[in-house]
Amino acid sequence: MDDKFNTAAGWVLFAGIIALGSAIVSGIFFQADKPVSPEQPGYFIDAPEGGGEVDAGPSMEEVLNKMSVSEGEKVFAKCTACHTVDQGGANGIGPNLYGIMGKGLAQGAPGFAYSSALADKGGNWDWDNMSAWLKSPRAFANGTKMSFAGLSKIEDRAAVMLYMNANGSNLPVPEFVAAAADAEVVAEETEAEGDVAAEAEAEQDAAAELNEGGA
Repeated sequence: MDDKFNTAAGWVLFAGIIALGSAIVSGIFFQADKPVSPEQPGYFIDAPEGGGEVDAGPSMEEVLNKMSVSEGEKVFAKCTACHTVDQGGANGIGPNLYGIMGKGLAQGAPGFAYSSALADKGGNWDWDNMSAWLKSPRAFANGTKMSFAGLSKIEDRAAVMLYMNANGSNLPVPEFVAAAADAEVVAEETEAEGDVAAEAEAEQDAAAELNEGGA
């Protein structure tokens, strides 16, 4: 019994010595006992110049001037399960949308029970409000009864608004003004053309003077 106990105790002691020695050696090798803090804590993230600005994409004005009523009719096919858009059309799960553009929110179809969430918003169905509504009805009017998830593509929203506007409404389509960067490009091209013309004119004058001198 004593021999077994002494043997076991010896092995435990030996294991402890090995573990302690390993800790000391690894601490010396990896300098764990001398931690060095970085000059600037944290991780470096390589961001692009200009603050990592994200391209916001085309504006609604630009897209409205690119899309068509016929394209909007195709998109509106997603809405026909709940809405009609013809004059005198009946209300369904959703209200009839004839002449909806430009009307007050929750005032487009008499007799339809609009949600208080939409009625309390106030304002009119202009291009901005309708775009926001079509993108996410719940985000536009939290508590709305409309369960449609929305149209995430700005092209789809622009097209379907043009289609609804052509059915009983006549809101002026906002004019798209080219970005300042485009205007600068045009100005630079015009200036370059002017320089070329001036240089050609100077060459013609010099040639004329040579001819006069030779004469």
